[in-house]
Amino acid sequence: MSATFEQLFVKYPDLEPCRASIHAAFEAMKLSFEKGGKMLLAGNGGSAADCEHVVGELMKGFMSPRKLPKKQRDLMLVHGEEQGTYLADHLQGALPAISLVSHTAFATAFNNDVAPDMVFAQQVYGYGQQEDILVVFSTSGNSANIVHAVQVAKSMGVTTVGLTGEGGGRLKELCDVIIRVPYSSTPDIQERHLPIYHVLCMMLEEAFFV
Repeated sequence: MSATFEQLFVKYPDLEPCRASIHAAFEAMKLSFEKGGKMLLAGNGGSAADCEHVVGELMKGFMSPRKLPKKQRDLMLVHGEEQGTYLADHLQGALPAISLVSHTAFATAFNNDVAPDMVFAQQVYGYGQQEDILVVFSTSGNSANIVHAVQVAKSMGVTTVGLTGEGGGRLKELCDVIIRVPYSSTPDIQERHLPIYHVLCMMLEEAFFV
């Protein structure tokens, strides 16, 4: 296990029961990116903010500057040395991740015209490929729009990872990997989700860019 992974349990020993599931989530995410897949994320309320946060850590440098390798830098030189160098110097390696919560025009139209509890499911249906991974946040594990998204993902062969509270709700039986933090209060659950996904993002960065 990496030092980054172990440090999580030094800082948050209460997460020790989640050790195996967190590592399983990392392996699933790593495999998806190795196969050329992308990460889709969904959640409600504070968990929606978590989705945006994860995208911010994956799509740019987090703990590392992720400088472009020479082959990719050279591709930018088609625009001339000065402009190509500028482009290459201001791009960073990225792991493709899409937060499904931020598509306001689509979401409001679908919620109004079709069914609010199917909005994430529709996005998974539109974006999802077998090499992708869907990561969902639900403190109860029972949010209908999250459950439906996972069900659609499963039917399409998309790997699913859920972060919930200790009960796990319906997601406990649906997700390929379920991380159930040992708390029942929503604030306590969300406060433990953050260090978990921070560590997952760090480990992914180490795997692909360091």
